[in-house]
Amino acid sequence: MSSDMQVFKLPDLGEGLTEAELVNWLVAVGDEVRVDQPVAEVETAKSMVEVPSPYAGTVAELHGQAGETLDVGKPLISIARIGSAAAAPAVTAESAAPTAVSSGIEASPAVDAAAETYRTEEKAGSGNVLIGYGTPGGVTGGRTRPRKASVAVVDRVAEPAAEPVMEPAVAGTRIPGKLSAVISPLVRKMARDHGVSLDAIEGSGASGLIMRKDVEAAISVPEAPAAPAVAPSKAEVPAAAEGSADSRTGLAVSARTPVRGVRKAVAANMTRSRSEIPEATVWVDVDATALLDMRAELKKRSPHDTPGLLAFIARFVTAGLKKYPALNTRFETASDGSQEIVGFDGINLGFAAQTDRGLVVPSVRNAHGLSARELDAEIRRLTAVARDGKATPTELGSGTFTVNNYGVFGVDGSAAIINYPEVAMLGVGRIIDKPWVVNGELAVRKVTELTLAFDHRVCDGETAAGFLRYVADAIENPGGALADM
Repeated sequence: MSSDMQVFKLPDLGEGLTEAELVNWLVAVGDEVRVDQPVAEVETAKSMVEVPSPYAGTVAELHGQAGETLDVGKPLISIARIGSAAAAPAVTAESAAPTAVSSGIEASPAVDAAAETYRTEEKAGSGNVLIGYGTPGGVTGGRTRPRKASVAVVDRVAEPAAEPVMEPAVAGTRIPGKLSAVISPLVRKMARDHGVSLDAIEGSGASGLIMRKDVEAAISVPEAPAAPAVAPSKAEVPAAAEGSADSRTGLAVSARTPVRGVRKAVAANMTRSRSEIPEATVWVDVDATALLDMRAELKKRSPHDTPGLLAFIARFVTAGLKKYPALNTRFETASDGSQEIVGFDGINLGFAAQTDRGLVVPSVRNAHGLSARELDAEIRRLTAVARDGKATPTELGSGTFTVNNYGVFGVDGSAAIINYPEVAMLGVGRIIDKPWVVNGELAVRKVTELTLAFDHRVCDGETAAGFLRYVADAIENPGGALADM
C-alpha cells in the first residue's frame, strides 16, 4: 500500500467489544480532516461514541455505510496525506477525459467552486473525542448528518500514471456491491437527494466511473425489482414482511424491529446468563421504616445534599460484600476445561438504569471506598450520562456486583437474571405500607422486599442468606450499621 495512504482501522472501543454499528459518517470523501477530528459516529453494545481520526489529511475512502456492522480491527477510513498524489483535487465525471483516473486532470473552476461550496456547507461538528482515545485539544471540524440509513459513497481517487494501483483497498479501489466509483460530490449529492442507490448504477465513464448522466438516467427510470431466475426453496423464503400475514398466527405483521445496539447486547448477555449460570434465588421482607425516618431527619438538616435511599442501600451492600466476598467474584472456565473462581480486591457496584436505548448497567468504580453521600453523587452522574447515551464502555462494563431497584416500576419482587459475568444481583422492590408486628403489637410499617439471585457454583445458600440478612438488618437498623462501617 502506498505510504501516502493512511488506513485507520476501527479501534477497540471497550472491554470485550468486537464490533460496532456505523450510525453516521461525520466526513465525506474529499474533506480535509485533522488529528482528533471526529470522523464517524458508531453505536456499540454499550454506548454511542464519536470516533476521532489519528491522522491528518484528505478523506480518500469510507469503508462502510450507515447501518452496517463493522468489526474491530477492520478498515474504517482511508486518509491521504496532505500534498500526496492521492489527495489531489477530484475531477467531475463530466469533464474527465478517458485518462482522468490515471492523470488527474483538473476540473473546471466552476465545478471546483460548486464542489467546495458543497463541502463547506456540510462541514460542522461537536469535536467530542472518544474517551480513552486520541489526544487532548482536538479540533472541531467534523460535520454532522441526520441519523438515517443513508448510503455511504466513496470516490475513486486519481493515481499517478507512474504508480500501479495498490492492494488491498485504498482510495482507488472499488469493492463490488458495497462502494461505488464516484468522483464528483455533486453527483453524490444528486443521488442522495433523489434517493438513488449508487451501488445499483453501472458507471459509463472511464474505469466504470459513475457520471451525472448515469444518475439522471436512474432518476428518470423507476427501478423495478428483479425477478428471481429460479424459484426459491421453502427454506429460502424470507420471513413475512411488515403488513403481510404471519404464517403461524394468521395475523397481520404490524412491525419488524431489528435487534441491534444495546438491545442486542442485552439479549446476548441474558441468554448467556440463563444458559451458563445455575442460579438460585432467596428473598426476604424488610421493615424499612427506620431508614426512611433517618433519611427524613437528615433532609431536615441538609435539604440539598441528602443521599437517596439507593445510595444508603448501596453502602450496606458494599459492606455486606466485604463480609461475604464470594458474591463479588467471577466464575471462569479456561479453554482446557479447567475452572476457577476469580476474586477482586475491591468492588465496582453496578446499578440497573432504564434509558431510551434500553436497559444499561453503569457501575460505580471502587464503591467500597465511598460514603453514602459520595455514592449518591456518582449514581446520579452515571444515571445522567447513561440516559444521554454518553457513558463510556468502561463505565458500562466493569461491574462486579449489581443492584437493581425495580421498585421504581411499582413491583414488589423479581426473579432477576444475573448480569453476566457477575455471580449475583440484589433486587429491591417498592416500599409500601404493610401490617407488621413490632414488639408483639400489630403496626403499619414501610416494608420492602429484597431478592438475591446468585450463582450456585460460587457459593451455597448459607452464604447467600447471610449476605441478604446482613443487608436487611442494616436497612432495619441503619444508624447502628453505619456506625460500624
